[in-house]
Amino acid sequence: MNNLNDPPNWNILPNQREPGDEGSRWNYALLVPMLGLAAFRWIWTRECQKEIEREKKEYYKKHSSLQKDLEAKYRDIITENRRTVAHLELELEKERNRTLSYREALVSQSRKLVEERRILEQEQEKLEREKQVLLHSGAEGNLYQSCLAKEEEWQKRANILLKEFEEGLKERQDIYCSLLVPRSQRLEIEKNLLVKAATDPVAVALHMESGLKDIFKHDNCCGNLLNRNKSQNGRLMWLYLRYWELAIELQKFKRAEKAMLGKR
Repeated sequence: MNNLNDPPNWNILPNQREPGDEGSRWNYALLVPMLGLAAFRWIWTRECQKEIEREKKEYYKKHSSLQKDLEAKYRDIITENRRTVAHLELELEKERNRTLSYREALVSQSRKLVEERRILEQEQEKLEREKQVLLHSGAEGNLYQSCLAKEEEWQKRANILLKEFEEGLKERQDIYCSLLVPRSQRLEIEKNLLVKAATDPVAVALHMESGLKDIFKHDNCCGNLLNRNKSQNGRLMWLYLRYWELAIELQKFKRAEKAMLGKR
């Protein structure tokens, strides 16, 4: 049945075939949308490909920039670390040299004190022999005994003074070895000891001031961290204290001999 709104040839009937058509009208009707779809797909694919390429370029650009930044930071860190390591190695070498210098100075001073102690002991033995000779020589012996008794009083005062210095040095060394006590307290004790050594006649006679300066400069020996015994700190100070003790003994005999010779 024909559609009256259309011309007769515009209706395509399913079973109507003209010679030579072979369904060409159907083919044309399907070909147009397929071509449109193919064109749309080609255009869409091309645009997508362009977008992908743009994103790739942007990604590679950002990746390259980030990689350069990381490499620059890495080089800066490596350079800074090398500079820090070089500085620490230099400081370590300085500390090692300073420690070696202190050790050599301490060893040298210890040897000097040992040698002086040996000389003092020899002089003490000599004086002791002279003392025995004088003790058996009558009036001379009595005079010597009298002078020696007076000088023993001097020796007592000198030993009391030496004990004060010993306590001061023990306190100073204890503060030196402490991690809590302020450094200013140690410096105050050192100052007071040096003033006393420079003003007290007995200390001046024993040349204690120079010995104290040696102790303050070179004696860095400490006991363990849990040490509570002040006598376990210090090394050079004990050598000096023993040296001064022998010097006091020697000075007693020399003063007695000088006094006896002055009374003759």
